[in-house]
Amino acid sequence: MDRGVRMLPGVRTPRWVRALPWAFLALLVVVQVFTPASLQLGFVFAVVPPLTSLVYGMPGTGAVSGTLGLLLLLPVIRADDVSYQDLMAYVMIALASVVLAALRVRRDAQLVSVRSVAQAAQLAVLPPMPERVGPVRCGALYRAAERGTLVGGDLYDVRSGPYGVRAVVGDVQGHGLRAVGTVASLLGTFREAVLDEPDLAGVARRLDRRLTVDAAEGDGPSPRGEGELFATGLLMEFPPDGSAVRVVSCGHPPPLVVGPGGGVREVAVQPGPPWGLGLADFRPPPASAVELAPGDVLLAHTDGVTEARNAAGVFYPLAERVRPGPPVELVRAVWKDLSEYAGEVGDDVALLALGVPEGAGG
Repeated sequence: MDRGVRMLPGVRTPRWVRALPWAFLALLVVVQVFTPASLQLGFVFAVVPPLTSLVYGMPGTGAVSGTLGLLLLLPVIRADDVSYQDLMAYVMIALASVVLAALRVRRDAQLVSVRSVAQAAQLAVLPPMPERVGPVRCGALYRAAERGTLVGGDLYDVRSGPYGVRAVVGDVQGHGLRAVGTVASLLGTFREAVLDEPDLAGVARRLDRRLTVDAAEGDGPSPRGEGELFATGLLMEFPPDGSAVRVVSCGHPPPLVVGPGGGVREVAVQPGPPWGLGLADFRPPPASAVELAPGDVLLAHTDGVTEARNAAGVFYPLAERVRPGPPVELVRAVWKDLSEYAGEVGDDVALLALGVPEGAGG
């Protein structure tokens, strides 16, 4: 297989596809031999080199085209109405096909490079979530709205620090690469605040200040003149003493508590302003205490989940359709069900499931 095609992640050409040019060529030879002289099919040979360039690179396209040229020199294969001028046309088509194959392989190599950079960016911004952070069991899933991209405007993270295990789920205004810089900035600020701030209110203020400064300086993905730059977010804290989980919502949908028996309840949180609105005195709401029993899973999400619609225009009822399970399995099941329900999801989607530590809560 050509190197450019072979390197493309998830685009390994099946063997039967690579065999198609040769099979098509063999079929044409058989048909030509047994076709009456009154029915000439010589012109069909001209399509073989261009089709081959879609599958092979220069060597493969040259081999198929060369074989074609040799076959056309045989009187038993060449139709009576195929002149030497026609053979020269075939040669020109074959050469053009070889050039096209070379350009395609080069383009594929460029796509590999771009995708590799995108994967590196994804790992830097949203690294794979471990199944356990401290005593907390974790499951996370992210899907970007823009097809072909790996990162977008939603974010999540779980970090252990001196004040317990803290988590964030956020939704930045905008999608795609324009929002990636803001996501990276917020996550960097969160990871520092986890170590420094003794309460979630301080973490929220740090995130708001970071986004406000970025917007004022025009360094974010939405500089002056291109609209506001803000983000909604949800902060969660599992204290080291195993007491009730604390939740702070800054304009973000409240999380759900999914019980092992299938019971689902929405966490009652006091709403606060989103980050980055430039408020002179940003005041996050008081933290809401959530009692979790062993086996409970706290499921946070972005509005890309609940605002997805089915063919009838009905929003996805997450609380009604979510089923209990370990955090990793739970987020995968939600995404699978959401995809089947809505078909194509048109917004970034982030899911973060956190399992209660042993001995915590109730």
